[in-house]
Amino acid sequence: MKKLLCSLAASLALSSAMAWPDKPVTLLVPFPPGGSTDLIARTLAPKLQEKLGGTFIVDNKGGATGTIGAGMVAKAAPDGHTILVSSLGPYVIAPHLLAKVPYDALKDFDYITVAVQAPNVLVVPAKSPHKTMAEVIAYLKANPGKMSFASSGNGSSDHLTAELFWLQTGTSGLHVPYKGGGPVMTDLLGAQVDSSFMNVNTAMPQILAGKLRALSITSAKRSPLLPNVPTLEEIGVKEANVYSWQAIAAPHGLPADIKGKLHAAIVAGLNDPQVKAKLLDLGFEIVANTPEQFTVFQAAEFARWKKLIDSRKITAD
Repeated sequence: MKKLLCSLAASLALSSAMAWPDKPVTLLVPFPPGGSTDLIARTLAPKLQEKLGGTFIVDNKGGATGTIGAGMVAKAAPDGHTILVSSLGPYVIAPHLLAKVPYDALKDFDYITVAVQAPNVLVVPAKSPHKTMAEVIAYLKANPGKMSFASSGNGSSDHLTAELFWLQTGTSGLHVPYKGGGPVMTDLLGAQVDSSFMNVNTAMPQILAGKLRALSITSAKRSPLLPNVPTLEEIGVKEANVYSWQAIAAPHGLPADIKGKLHAAIVAGLNDPQVKAKLLDLGFEIVANTPEQFTVFQAAEFARWKKLIDSRKITAD
């Protein structure tokens, strides 16, 4: 009887996986509409629908730096009908900033793929006296805590990049946190703040318009979008490569067959010529790695940002 029940359960699981998706699939974005993560989800949804059949719906559930939405996915049934599309924050940053998050970032998800990544770029207003990164570092050393670095909030990628930069150069600046990237851009363009380690796809329109000056980029090599802008490593700042990234995960326990189908469809969608060209033009680099690679990367990023947040005593307040 026990063998029969086990066999029946296995058969049901297999038939369910083969039928998937047999009802609408929710791509849950744990942030409000309009940001980079939302863009990735809405770009992928029609491609997944095209390749897998069924209906794929993007649902935005913002709040608590993305942890509310991530927690909803972690508690959902692992049947392939609820998928998390998120930036790195809920995966590797928020668990170290908040006193409590409603999931275990290392155990409660099955990691599917890192879809895209994009470096940050240090930008200053066009009228800034700082023309090079060497000038910025010299100024910071001569004037500790004087130059302001705006960010979209405590513990955001732009904030942590600044903290890492100060740590690696032995300098200090003035962190000015805002509630989101919009106000940062407004005050940066108005020269109310001195600089920001802004995501490259956010900064590019204003750089191209001549309203912001890019001084250095946090990628491992120069960006084809900004071929004349040196990397931090080129100017002697080591171990400060930083990428913002968007990735896809599912509740832990996703059947292997569904995971394989989902991963293959996402990779194919990202590499669709029109999608790929659009994302590259916006400053995204296609990653599309394997679930195994994402799992290893997740653990490394989790440890990296925990070390920085703990050592710099960064909090969400």
